[in-house]
Amino acid sequence: MKNYFFLFLILLFAACGKGQHAKNNTKSIQIVNIPAFSADSAYKYIQAQVDFGPRVPNTAGHRDCADYLIEKLKSFGAEVTEQRVDLKAFDGTMLKAVNIIGTFNPQASKRVLLFAHWDTRPWADNDPNPTNWNTPVLGANDGASGVGILLETARQLSIQPTEIGIDILFFDAEDYGQPSEASPHIEDTWAMGSNYWSKHPHKPGYRANYGILLDMTGAPNATFMREAYSDYFAPHIVNKIWSTAESLGLSNYFRDERGGSILDDHYYINVNTGIPCADIIQHDPTGATGFGHYWHTINDDMSNIDKNTLQAVGTTLLHVIYNEQ
Repeated sequence: MKNYFFLFLILLFAACGKGQHAKNNTKSIQIVNIPAFSADSAYKYIQAQVDFGPRVPNTAGHRDCADYLIEKLKSFGAEVTEQRVDLKAFDGTMLKAVNIIGTFNPQASKRVLLFAHWDTRPWADNDPNPTNWNTPVLGANDGASGVGILLETARQLSIQPTEIGIDILFFDAEDYGQPSEASPHIEDTWAMGSNYWSKHPHKPGYRANYGILLDMTGAPNATFMREAYSDYFAPHIVNKIWSTAESLGLSNYFRDERGGSILDDHYYINVNTGIPCADIIQHDPTGATGFGHYWHTINDDMSNIDKNTLQAVGTTLLHVIYNEQ
């Protein structure tokens, strides 16, 4: 009887150990459940921004859209910070700018920074018709598309939080830069909101493992190449994004080819903070500007937003951040 009792104990302990081992193994090979990105939802967020009209600093449309973005992030459970600052533009105009930061899982030490600019160009200075050069740009794709994708990302984070921390930043005063033909040339007139934040982050000593910028991410049949500053400062992040897109069958959007160098919001964060950041930005090698035909014209409206492109970018982004451990 004693021998049977000891045998019972041995089998019991073995079973417990095996169960614990299996439990640990299950944790190590846990399959991540990636939420489904909704292009319909992102499209509605873009339309909502466009409905405010041009979002040029110091205008009513700009102020109303800021309130909308702040309210949406709060509704998704984000801890929201409004970084309000007066920025002097190249022409001497003082811009009442606001960078809007939505923080998810603030206690997490590992963080990823997702960002886009939410303001629009004050002048359609690339329009083929000179009579439109002083008309503000509606900015459906150049501005609103990246913000719309990030708002849908925030909505998904509210439903299914990530293990890591996510910070969503909407940068202001990106598109108030000096026209290319103006003289004399003045340095650092573009991306003023991100330039300021990179020197004065919303939290002292703020750090993120890396960042991803979305800019002009909604046009029909858009292609995204490896932007040169991104490849210089953050090649491993570019590899992560483009290989994820390839695994999802989205290489027709994310072309694994070298694009040009674009002075965008990510540049100042890379240079001033050392946080490696990659830019997902439309590149049109056949166009005169390298961007879409609508770029900085009065035609940057909802006709330049395609749900298939939104789906491709948004799905890739969700797979990248939800696979971070």
